[in-house]
Amino acid sequence: QLVESGGGLVQPGGSLRLSCAASGFTFSSYAMSWVRQAPGKERESVAYITNAGGIKYADSVKGRFTISRDNVRRTVYLQMNSLKPEDTAVYSCSTAILGNRSWGQGTQVTVSS
Repeated sequence: QLVESGGGLVQPGGSLRLSCAASGFTFSSYAMSWVRQAPGKERESVAYITNAGGIKYADSVKGRFTISRDNVRRTVYLQMNSLKPEDTAVYSCSTAILGNRSWGQGTQVTVSS
């Protein structure tokens, strides 16, 4: 199970920290990712972290977003800085176990003045 939190309304240039609490699987063994979907747009992977800590970002968020994980707390984080209106979307965390991908319910991030 994946449960996200931390979304909300923020002004352009502001920051938010998203959290995703995981349960039901050996969290430390699996890569985790953050994806987002804006209305009318396809789902976009924004950040990815392997079980060993390797990280990749979408070009659209490089230098602004930071993904991290805490294997003791079984939680993956997404620190989002310098937010832009185009970052508005539902953000979900995701993992793939034995070829089956799962997502949390998502948390809404709205960037607006």
